[in-house]
Amino acid sequence: MASLNYHHLRYFWAIAHEGSLTRAAERLNLSQSALSVQLGKLEQQLGHPLFERTGKRLVLTEAGRIALDYSDTVFQAGDELVSTMQGRPLDRRQAFRVGALTTLSRNFQLEFLRPLVGRADVELIVRSGTMYDLLAQLKAHTVDVVLANSAPQQDAQSSFRSQLLAQQPVGLVRRPGAAASPFRFPEDLASEPILLPSLDSEIRLAFDRILERAGVRPVILAEVDDMAMLRLLARDSQGLTLVPPIVVRDELASGALVEVCRIPTLSESFYAITQKRRFPNPLLAELMARAARQEQS
Repeated sequence: MASLNYHHLRYFWAIAHEGSLTRAAERLNLSQSALSVQLGKLEQQLGHPLFERTGKRLVLTEAGRIALDYSDTVFQAGDELVSTMQGRPLDRRQAFRVGALTTLSRNFQLEFLRPLVGRADVELIVRSGTMYDLLAQLKAHTVDVVLANSAPQQDAQSSFRSQLLAQQPVGLVRRPGAAASPFRFPEDLASEPILLPSLDSEIRLAFDRILERAGVRPVILAEVDDMAMLRLLARDSQGLTLVPPIVVRDELASGALVEVCRIPTLSESFYAITQKRRFPNPLLAELMARAARQEQS
């Protein structure tokens, strides 16, 4: 294979960061046609298309995303060389991009990402959003993995893969205090006020079905679609809160909250959603292997 032409790589790098041939051509003081020819030569040498057109926009392919990561490294190394010679060394780090569902437990996210937290050679990027937005980012190769508490629907055309990372029990918690009598589930929920996840949550829907079968209508204090907010409200409310214990792990350990009961047959699942890729991020394999070991232990 012929040596890589770094002029071609620089042209590709400029197009990728500018997002258009027009802006990149202006930046490089070249004609669009000349720039397009140079890009084509790089694609021919690498053996993969690096962009695909979406309307008037240029969108990186999976190979393009990998090429951009390497290009960033190459040109960052050049900057480091200059900086080092001038007595100002820079750090080199590998990026790992995570998309996490807005409603997902922060404690679970931290536990999954713990091996990368604080590593000097890793730049950890975490983005929150809806399932629709995060899957779009995964498809566009702008995140390496999506963490969610439900798996996306699959069909013959789907390129997503879902791996079950863990299943957590779900229970009722509240602030400590003397109770007149032991709590009875589900009967006492007819009179005990309760904080619930929103109807977007799988555990909320399953919980509602349990109460419906039992003929119990709960007294709902609030419905919250963010687990971090549900955790705060649980600490300040006198009512019960439906939540996986991992969400309020610190509060249970400190005694700020106590678990009243576990809900039979109810659990929350946590998934890592990835896309079939020819060039997966190697850091993802480390995290998935660790999660598999923990699930087996």
